[in-house]
Amino acid sequence: MCRNIRPLNNFEPPATRDEVTAAALQFVRKVSGTTKPSQANQAAFDRAVAEIAHITEHLLDELVTTAPPKNREVEAQKARERARLRYG
Repeated sequence: MCRNIRPLNNFEPPATRDEVTAAALQFVRKVSGTTKPSQANQAAFDRAVAEIAHITEHLLDELVTTAPPKNREVEAQKARERARLRYG
């Protein structure tokens, strides 16, 4: 999986549309093997991003969990600490 795609489920506040779209864009870039499609492929690329974002929103709306929602700031701090230990 692309390392730039972050988990979006079970956060308070819930994932925003921008976060979902960013994850969809990263997915399409990974699958297509390009970060900037040619003009001939731009429409297909954009359509794929929009459809994946739409489906992802539905998925996040339907997922059920009993775990308490995660705090974005706490999770970001944990990620920074892991990066500090990994990269010095």
